Amino acid sequence: MRIDPKTTNPVDVYQALVGLVTPRPIAWVSTVDAQGRPNLAPFSFFNVFSANPPVVVFSPTLRRDGTKKGTLLNIEATSEFVIHIPTNDLVEPMNLTAKELPEGESEFDLAKLTPIPSEKVKPPRIQESPTALECKLQQIIPLGHGPIAGNLVIGEILLIHFEDRLLGADGKIDPHKMQSIGRLGGDYYARTTDLFALKRP
Repeated sequence: MRIDPKTTNPVDVYQALVGLVTPRPIAWVSTVDAQGRPNLAPFSFFNVFSANPPVVVFSPTLRRDGTKKGTLLNIEATSEFVIHIPTNDLVEPMNLTAKELPEGESEFDLAKLTPIPSEKVKPPRIQESPTALECKLQQIIPLGHGPIAGNLVIGEILLIHFEDRLLGADGKIDPHKMQSIGRLGGDYYARTTDLFALKRP
């Protein structure tokens, strides 16, 4: 199979990429609009790119009709967001928040999640999540135009939250306790339960 992005439907390019580039970590992003109304949505074009300063990057793609998603509009308006790392026990509510809701309706309510105040930014944290990264926007880089075009959101982490129960005996986050999930292609996800260790040379 060969795919030339220049001559292939963007949807087909997208399907190939999300099937090949796996597993992908998931940014579960809370934002607020200019009126302070919360929004919550998952994104799997996501990773951490620096520790000094701590920087995360994720990409809300445009909808298939070429319009911007609420998360991107909210970050453009407020320059703040909070990223949570979905864990195995939160798969179902995370998936619910991927639903497109009418303006004014809350994904927190739909997924029966509890918004709690953040310390350094306006968007709320998810009380049920054991993790939260409070972020301020550094830059948004549009990567294209039209359906499924990406928008690289670069944010500096202002505050890191995680529950002590995630720590192992060595004082570091234990992946066995974290139980984060990853995104594959289509409707598939991966659990981080089949783990192995490999010492670096």
